[in-house]
Amino acid sequence: MPPIVTFIGRHNCGKTTLATQVVRRLKERGYSIAVIKSTKETGLVLDQAGTDTFRYRQAGADAVTLIAPDQMVMKTINPGKRLTTLAHRYFPDVDLVIGEGFKEAVQVAKIEVSRNDNEGELLRDQVNGVIAIATNRRIAGDYIFRLDESGELADFIEKRFLGDNLSKKDQAVLLVNGNKVVMKEFVQEILANTITGFVKSLKTTQGAREIELRIRIPSKNTGHEKK
Repeated sequence: MPPIVTFIGRHNCGKTTLATQVVRRLKERGYSIAVIKSTKETGLVLDQAGTDTFRYRQAGADAVTLIAPDQMVMKTINPGKRLTTLAHRYFPDVDLVIGEGFKEAVQVAKIEVSRNDNEGELLRDQVNGVIAIATNRRIAGDYIFRLDESGELADFIEKRFLGDNLSKKDQAVLLVNGNKVVMKEFVQEILANTITGFVKSLKTTQGAREIELRIRIPSKNTGHEKK
């Protein structure tokens, strides 16, 4: 599963500008990047009134996906899942997931963007996981970057999360309720070999290179599936 780095900061601090520049630099180096942005705004309109996708949404569809020759666009209700769950579920094949927002996300590396001294206390003193700061403020600490150092910040991300680490991708990944379960290499190998052996015994599975398995556990009390 891909590593995740999210840019955090106060409103209008320049998160999007800097994150976009970093994404562009990493793409120029040949990496595949997915972006997940969080916003507090509601009622955003992505499909215009009168379009087919709008009509399906008005009809009450929980999710609508548009497939076109050049793109795929999906709109759905907010499932309330953690950033790590969204990244693992929707973008398992990219090299890196860049987030914007999600300052409260746990077990996620964060880069704080801070523009002005009047922004008050740094978020690094309030949330966990801040590994670097991009700012024009005079502050002390390790891994402090200026706001115009997107190249240096891309170098930092590449060295810490990409490069040689890309060859160390997990052979098997286990998610329980959307949370990744850490497994040692020999456990991954046992799980992968067991599932692969079973799948190969089935018809129409020749040439399988990647296997995805999702299990829902029925509730003991009602007989309904847990979600």
